[in-house]
Amino acid sequence: MAEKKAYTQAFRTGKYDKVSGLLGKYDNVRKYWEDQVTGIYLRPFLNNLVEKKRNRLERLRILDLGCGSGDGYDLIMGVTRKDPGIYEYVTATITDDMLKEYVGMDINADLLRQAQEYYASNPKMKFVEGDLSHGLPPEILEGQPPFDFYFASFGTLSHFHDDQCVRIIADICRHAPEYALFMGDWLGRYSYEWQDLWHHPVNQEYFIDYRISYLSPEGEEKGTGLASFPLRLITKDELMKIIEQASQEAGVETAPLTFCDRSIFVGRHLDTGDYNKNCPRLRLPVNSLFESHQRTDLESLLVDYVPRRGFDHLNNFFELFFMSCNALVKYTISLLSEYDSEEGKLRSAPEVLPFYPDPLKEAMHNMQRVIEGVGWLEWGDVRANVIEPHLAYSLRRLEIALQPGTGMGHGLVGIFEIKK
Repeated sequence: MAEKKAYTQAFRTGKYDKVSGLLGKYDNVRKYWEDQVTGIYLRPFLNNLVEKKRNRLERLRILDLGCGSGDGYDLIMGVTRKDPGIYEYVTATITDDMLKEYVGMDINADLLRQAQEYYASNPKMKFVEGDLSHGLPPEILEGQPPFDFYFASFGTLSHFHDDQCVRIIADICRHAPEYALFMGDWLGRYSYEWQDLWHHPVNQEYFIDYRISYLSPEGEEKGTGLASFPLRLITKDELMKIIEQASQEAGVETAPLTFCDRSIFVGRHLDTGDYNKNCPRLRLPVNSLFESHQRTDLESLLVDYVPRRGFDHLNNFFELFFMSCNALVKYTISLLSEYDSEEGKLRSAPEVLPFYPDPLKEAMHNMQRVIEGVGWLEWGDVRANVIEPHLAYSLRRLEIALQPGTGMGHGLVGIFEIKK
């Protein structure tokens, strides 16, 4: 399979090693933006599930489909309780004592070996090799009791045709207990990363010729020697048709809880330009915002959005979104230029206009409070270590607040409850 070859090639580059930073699969954006956004959307439902299990004196069993190197485990265990105060030490939704078993399944033996090496000391974790092409394999259907949470993350379900996804989800519905959660992740059809592909009819399945070219070193031709493979691009409406058909085949009620456009501002292929030559190179500067002791050229975060003719509804969304992000970045630059570090106060602050979207106005006010609150500190690089990370979190907040959840980001995440 082309997918197995491509992921094995990526694994052998060494950039699938779990080290965060400016580059690689596990960069700062992945850790502090993308995984956190998914966790924020999942948080209320996972909190409720944990509470139900706790009240019944039971613990959770979790199935990670397409687990790779165990990435889903890090994602799920990183979800925090709702609005933890600054006093609490433990903020995780699923604490170690509430996890009964995590089972990760993948088709790639190299990634499974890496997962087993990483988590060898955790007796609650188990990894099995399996192929989802024909639904849940016997190792799961016949060899495992029901799980409380079934999930596939990081675009896993885009590897399959819609009829295959129907079989996978129908099998999940049949295998599940009386109540369970299911989270699926596909590639969004209308990401700005692949604006060149927007024209394909939405009433037809469309698969992108996907390349893991974002792992190529700087200065090396992107994607050189890397195998490509097909990945499905999808919208919320297409996703719901899959869910409805799977529910009907299984005879089980599956209700949508929420949808999330994952990575509108910082999708992987913004930097490669493989599918849209007009993409801004945002991943590296956003990674820099999160990096300790490193200042970022904030003007490198500004986006000159290039619309595509004939797609007014998409252009209108991206215009508002990127202009709002630009306004926040420019506002932050102005605040920094107007801050008098000797006096410990702003000489003046730019105006926050009343017609701005409320999330933008809130982000601007918060940036002013942060800069006024910490700008006078004399120890350490306050801009690099406090102000810039807060700007990154503010941009992340704008992405959450302004997105429609319909397929506008690198990924489209759907969270559902299964009831019998």
